[in-house]
Amino acid sequence: MKKNYKMEFSKKAAKFFKDQPPQQQKRLAKAIGKLPEGDVKFLRGYNNLYRLKVGDYRIIFTIEENKLLIRILIIGNRGDVYKKL
Repeated sequence: MKKNYKMEFSKKAAKFFKDQPPQQQKRLAKAIGKLPEGDVKFLRGYNNLYRLKVGDYRIIFTIEENKLLIRILIIGNRGDVYKKL
């Protein structure tokens, strides 16, 4: 049975999302809506950080199982997003 997670965006992630063209927003929203499924991997060297690939974009997030909460921390271009961690 699939769990229903609540989504929470950081200010930085929400701003990046809002600044994208409508077509890209739809693509990102569709991928975020399927979390925690998709092309998700655990980030080595960080405690409870995951990344989701969406084309040339990466979404960095945490999962709090006890609260059923997914917190979107950073959304960005593939080359830049890891520098912001």
